[in-house]
Amino acid sequence: MRERSAYTEFHPKWYRPRVSTYWWLSQWSYTKFMLRELSSVFVGYFIVITLLQVRALTIGATSYAELQEFLGNPLVILLNSVGFLFLLLHTVTWFNLTPRAIVVRLGGKRVPDILIIAPNYVAWLVISGFLAWVIVGG
Repeated sequence: MRERSAYTEFHPKWYRPRVSTYWWLSQWSYTKFMLRELSSVFVGYFIVITLLQVRALTIGATSYAELQEFLGNPLVILLNSVGFLFLLLHTVTWFNLTPRAIVVRLGGKRVPDILIIAPNYVAWLVISGFLAWVIVGG
């Protein structure tokens, strides 16, 4: 029978290599992942802005006008522009990940990725076009 090793009060120190804080800049795939994760902050930001707009509409025209004036501030416009770019990144990366999240099989064979990705982009374009038509006054 084998003897057990002697009890030690402290756990032996593990080897942990030092990693830079900016490790994710070393490869484009890591950077893209981190930017996608950062984009969720802007998704939350736009949800808050939308809720503030709905609240201002329920309070009255004066409140909504004040909010619109605030949103017309150049710094807010810049923040919204950067946020919009992050939202586009979030949307595109999510649509491209859809075939990995949803595996569709027909007749025992996996449906090609493009047949899962394409309907997302088509729906996005159709809905965006409809909303643009409504906003412009069509």
